[in-house]
Amino acid sequence: MKQLFREPLVHFLALGAALFIWNGVGGNGAGAQNQIVVTAGHVDRLIEGWTRTWQRPPTPQEVDGMIEDYVREEVLYREAMEMGLDEEDTIIRRRLRQKIEFLAEDLIETTAPTDDQLQEYLVSHPEFFRVEPRVSFQHIYISRDRRGEGAAAEAERLLEVLRTGGAGIDPAELGDPIPLQGAFESIYQRDVVGFFGEGFAYALMQTEVGRWTGPLESGYGLHLVFVREMVEGRMPELAEVREAVEREGAAARRRESNEAFYQGLRDKYTVRVELPSWAEGSGTSP
Repeated sequence: MKQLFREPLVHFLALGAALFIWNGVGGNGAGAQNQIVVTAGHVDRLIEGWTRTWQRPPTPQEVDGMIEDYVREEVLYREAMEMGLDEEDTIIRRRLRQKIEFLAEDLIETTAPTDDQLQEYLVSHPEFFRVEPRVSFQHIYISRDRRGEGAAAEAERLLEVLRTGGAGIDPAELGDPIPLQGAFESIYQRDVVGFFGEGFAYALMQTEVGRWTGPLESGYGLHLVFVREMVEGRMPELAEVREAVEREGAAARRRESNEAFYQGLRDKYTVRVELPSWAEGSGTSP
């Protein structure tokens, strides 16, 4: 039975029935075209909305005002619809589209997924949940603008100094000024890309740990780098990212159900697209 309620066709039939009942009971049928009924339930909703907004119940005069405002809105709405003012109105078309999509979402199966289903979604969508590599490193900058053609030679010289100078060398005193910090602690690879660019980040993640290396190229110029620690990327356990997997999985199910619902509706129609003359033969497809 649960499998039956997950079928998009069942969702479509249920929504169709709901719309039919709405049109028959609350809509503007031919027999009730000039009758406006404000039900007790609707008055209760008006009062509840007022109370939530103003943090107090409305007075009898305020209730009368809300009812009259609702009647005014209903009268003007019906007259506007009768005059066809909703036709070719982009804003109204979008609002109506949103409303039917919201109705469709209300029919989506809300049963919580099992651990096996969550694990399957986690494994099949690693791009959403994979833990990125992290790196801790120090760098010395050599400016091409300042050094010109001698930048590469200066980088090689400083590299030799760093490798042979021992503990007496302070890397912070070497190189050229740069508007970035000289050391980064446990920074994600995507953040390295943000600071230095993709080429630098890729080369850095291939660098030997515990040894001065370089020069690496960035958008700024040349860099000598000392990687202190490298933490490889990995796929997390479900327990680490359960909330994110549940959230992404639910969003995916909504998209799939909405698409299936729409396709069920679209199959009712024959679509013919008449292209403007300028688009004919341009590869534009209906």
